[in-house]
Amino acid sequence: MKVVVVGGTGLIGSQVVARLGEHGHEAVPASPNTGVNTMTGKGLAEVLRGASVVVDVSNSPSFADDTVKEFFRVSTSNLLKAEAEAGVGHHVALSVVGTDRLQGSGYFQAKQAQEDMIKDSGIPYSIVHATQFFEFAKSLADSATEGDTVTVAPIKIQPIFSGDVAAAVGRTAVGAPVNGTVEVAGPDVFRLEDFIRKGLAVRDDTRTVVTDPNGLYWGAALQESDLLPGADARIAETHFDEWAAGQR
Repeated sequence: MKVVVVGGTGLIGSQVVARLGEHGHEAVPASPNTGVNTMTGKGLAEVLRGASVVVDVSNSPSFADDTVKEFFRVSTSNLLKAEAEAGVGHHVALSVVGTDRLQGSGYFQAKQAQEDMIKDSGIPYSIVHATQFFEFAKSLADSATEGDTVTVAPIKIQPIFSGDVAAAVGRTAVGAPVNGTVEVAGPDVFRLEDFIRKGLAVRDDTRTVVTDPNGLYWGAALQESDLLPGADARIAETHFDEWAAGQR
């Protein structure tokens, strides 16, 4: 089948394209780099011609509240409209475990709005909720750093390797629409501070990581289990320490 991967040149999208191609599907990356812009609509009609599935793993270029809300509102609206006109039969979107619980953050408000638009579109859909990626430990640290100190909430996290996320998205794309949400997570549960320490150690980053009950996560206050998946989540195979060993 023809699968158009929006955001198909990024960390997750490029892996989804490669995996689908390996299994004999026509996987087409769609991004500004390939002449497709979901914000303006440029190239959408052309790239969606003959597509059975659209996978949206795109992300906002900025996490500033106004920018990220505008990105997901406009991009998702344009994409769903073009899909309806092209007769696409399955829309797959990548989102985040705990989105509905993290509404104190502008980013997660934007992701929730995106999910609501998809559900209301009338197009059969599947939403993949993933936990935080191994690769993003540094970004998390950067968002919570003042001076040389990273301050995070004393909560738990169950991060996942990006390759396992791409595999889950690819499987979902070639399956029947679930018209609901599928959760995926890594096999190990960490304290958030320990995950960030490990992620920084991979990069020989010597910042100090401390906990504070008032610590925020991308601007949102957290409860103990907000970043953890539910009991029915699909658990990936790659352990953090295995991934980290390959980064050195």
